Amino acid sequence: MVALLLVGATQVALSQAASPPAAPTAPVAPAPQEPAREAAQSALTGGLLYQLLVGELNAQNGEPSSGYAIILDAARRTNDPRLYQRAVDVALQAREGDAALQAARAWRQALPSSREANRYLLQILIGLNRIAETVEPMQRELVAVEPQNRPVAIGAIPRYFARAADKKLAAATVEQALAPYLTSGAEGAAAWTAVGRLRLDAGNSVAALEAARRAQTLDAQADAPALLALSLMGAKVTEAENLVNAYLQGKPLPEIRMVYARILLDAQRYGDSSRQLQLVTRQKPDYAEAWLILGSLELQDHKLDSAEKSLRRFLELAQARPETVAPAGHERALDQAYLALAQVAEQRKDYAQAEAWLGRIQNDEDQLRINSRRASILARQGRLPEARRLIQELPDGDTTQARTKLSAEVQLLRENKQYAAAYELMTQAQGRNPEDIDLAYDLAMLAEKLDKLDEMERLLRSVIAARPDYQHAYNALGYSLAERNTRLPEARQLILKALELAPGDPFITDSLGWAEFRSGNGAEALRILEGAYKNKPDADIAAHLGEVLWSMGQRARALQVWREAAALNAENETLQETLKRLRVKL
Repeated sequence: MVALLLVGATQVALSQAASPPAAPTAPVAPAPQEPAREAAQSALTGGLLYQLLVGELNAQNGEPSSGYAIILDAARRTNDPRLYQRAVDVALQAREGDAALQAARAWRQALPSSREANRYLLQILIGLNRIAETVEPMQRELVAVEPQNRPVAIGAIPRYFARAADKKLAAATVEQALAPYLTSGAEGAAAWTAVGRLRLDAGNSVAALEAARRAQTLDAQADAPALLALSLMGAKVTEAENLVNAYLQGKPLPEIRMVYARILLDAQRYGDSSRQLQLVTRQKPDYAEAWLILGSLELQDHKLDSAEKSLRRFLELAQARPETVAPAGHERALDQAYLALAQVAEQRKDYAQAEAWLGRIQNDEDQLRINSRRASILARQGRLPEARRLIQELPDGDTTQARTKLSAEVQLLRENKQYAAAYELMTQAQGRNPEDIDLAYDLAMLAEKLDKLDEMERLLRSVIAARPDYQHAYNALGYSLAERNTRLPEARQLILKALELAPGDPFITDSLGWAEFRSGNGAEALRILEGAYKNKPDADIAAHLGEVLWSMGQRARALQVWREAAALNAENETLQETLKRLRVKL
């Protein structure tokens, strides 16, 4: 069950990896006449053969109801399970749900020990949305399962109800059916997990969390409750993380730890995610995907040696054992590693090696990313006009591609402090697309760089009005006010709103810490910034944390943090401005 839940967890999200598989479809009808032909071959009377041929001809020539009745009559006369199944399938093909239910019930009544008949009956009842009637066939199926296999069978139950129209009724019905199994051991953990999944599907996350707790109480090291807790985390139920951490204290599956790392990454808890990935690679050194994501995070943190080591390890594993990477994403993952290694080489100013890595990328769809990196390499060598042409000469393609191309050129200009040129380019684009919220936000950020503060605030407020859930706009405006040491209560409220929309975001947390510092709340600012820096070692955050420490007389610690920031990104503008203003030399 765990393997089934975790197949294909490469991009994303947690949410797929930790969610139950898709519901099974209605029973698939076999090829026409197959059961009837087999039954006829084993029958002793010509009359039965004639009856079956007439039934099949009717079923295939536009009279399925008549064909169904004839085949069902033959099934009742012979008690042949193949004929009962054929009668059900004919009714299903004709979309005659009540007839299919009648045939399935007749089949199970005639052959009460047939698990196939019981499964057909269960699925048809669900398909007809007769959820309350599924208790007995569910219980019958579980009784028939070998005890050692029963937890797996219980765990599969939520799949059957994935398409049920009344999710609340489905959850209550399954809980009723599983009542005999809710009190002990592995069966109890599986049963409460199944109930919890259905409660979550019904939108009752509080009850789902309680079910997960009960499941883990019965079996602390069961995988299924941890997966349910991860699904709850993906649904923003923060209390579920305690259950995940309790499971991780034992001997967790590395795949489940990997799902947790992805969820942390989605929540922008980069430090926590990196720590989980490090544990995954120690627990399962041949887990290729973990090395790729870990290397990407290490690159983001400017840990170039560690990033290169992790990315090269990924390439070794992915090339030696391609099956360890999801087949659909194998080439894409390789290209991601090549691109990241090119960035490592670029930051070391080894431009020839960077070009060599870029040359290994095979996917034409990555041409924009490749050219963006090549443009960055050219710009680092003082060839900015040539770098811009490299991006400009790419085809615009559809709207999304044109937008991505624009962003690449603007980012190139920003990185090279050509803010006026970037602002002009973005102003033209925003004029052509006045409804594009992202363009308005990006233009506001450039306006701030050019000290067009009124324009920045106007744009950000327009973004907030159009998209009240756009946390970046609240944060940007709040931080700008705090940075200028003006309207500090308003700045704090804006940042708190951003954090409400994106809990735990280290950059928004950094803004809050800076606002507290500007407001004279040094101790609170220190607490907040320490947490942000632990979660995300970043030069901007480190610059702020160092200044708070410096102002509180903790100068040795401040110097240490600033040196760490310089190792991360010595060219960081916030760091350079802070050191210059405080007249500090590292």
